[in-house]
Amino acid sequence: MNIEYWKMEIAGRTIPGFHFSKHERMNSTQPRFEKEIEFQESSVARELFGPQEKNIDLLRDKLGIIVHVRGNKLNLLADEEGPLHTACNCLVQLYDILRSGRSFFEKDMEDALRILLQDPGADLKQIFADTVFAVSPKKTVAPKSVNQRKYLQKIREKELVFGIGPAGTGKTYLAVAMAVSFLLQGKVRKLILTRPALEAGEKLGFLPGDILEKIDPYLRPLYDALYEMLDFKKVQEMIQTGVIEIAPLAFMRGRTLNRAFIILDEAQNTTPEQMKMFLTRMGQGSKALITGDITQIDLPGSVKSGLLQAKEVLSGIEDVGFVHFQHPDVVRHDLVVKIVQAYEEYAQK
Repeated sequence: MNIEYWKMEIAGRTIPGFHFSKHERMNSTQPRFEKEIEFQESSVARELFGPQEKNIDLLRDKLGIIVHVRGNKLNLLADEEGPLHTACNCLVQLYDILRSGRSFFEKDMEDALRILLQDPGADLKQIFADTVFAVSPKKTVAPKSVNQRKYLQKIREKELVFGIGPAGTGKTYLAVAMAVSFLLQGKVRKLILTRPALEAGEKLGFLPGDILEKIDPYLRPLYDALYEMLDFKKVQEMIQTGVIEIAPLAFMRGRTLNRAFIILDEAQNTTPEQMKMFLTRMGQGSKALITGDITQIDLPGSVKSGLLQAKEVLSGIEDVGFVHFQHPDVVRHDLVVKIVQAYEEYAQK
């Protein structure tokens, strides 16, 4: 087999550093397509392959291909050329990222495959470099899909951003990460997290405690996201001093919020009146994020979702950003992706 030094352009980038060959088998009893890659730097190749070749196993499972490892060489076989191209695209880009000095994290291969299957022309180096520093370089949050990166870009560029999509796509998590980042950099003075507290069809009267204690369970996901970004004690101090405020949407009425980063979560369960009230709370130097899943609206059938109405009313305003997440953006357990997709297909039927 003729192995030549390869400088193959993938998605417009020339990436040197390894040898490559391609061969189409004519024997129909064996996989039809075969590609071979030889990486030049052994230490980088070993890191790319992962402990006990864990990352190569992931390639096999996700793409349904055969991969033989011989030192720095990979021999890839499949019945279709598409999966082989995806595998090579992924390996080439991750190898180049590792050669540039970036550390390789446990889920990088899985995230890279998810991104390239969604957008074969994606630039992984650019996406992986788009990191939100929540507290320090040791505690970072980075986009895991093309739409997540687009989401972060919109948040930086626009004063009002809508993140709409299914559960598990990182809408709230990334929003909180960006809010914390803005707060720690001094770009805003206050962080306000809110969501509709009284879900349709559920009553809180039987719960013990005052109104704040009754609604606390509905706000718990926002607390959980914060505790992942900041130390527990730090969060408590900021809440006590009013730097961070977590409150039900009803508490926003009548206020004007200046130099604040405001997040409205679960916005699909707002009424049109509530949504308009929230949108008009923005003051000077403020940034607002609205997240929601329009497939999980709990409002009574006669009540239109404020999120759906806002999407129709504001879509023509240039200063408002919209990012629509899909099931490939789900970054939770693989089964969650299948569940979300199954429900989408069922809804279409």
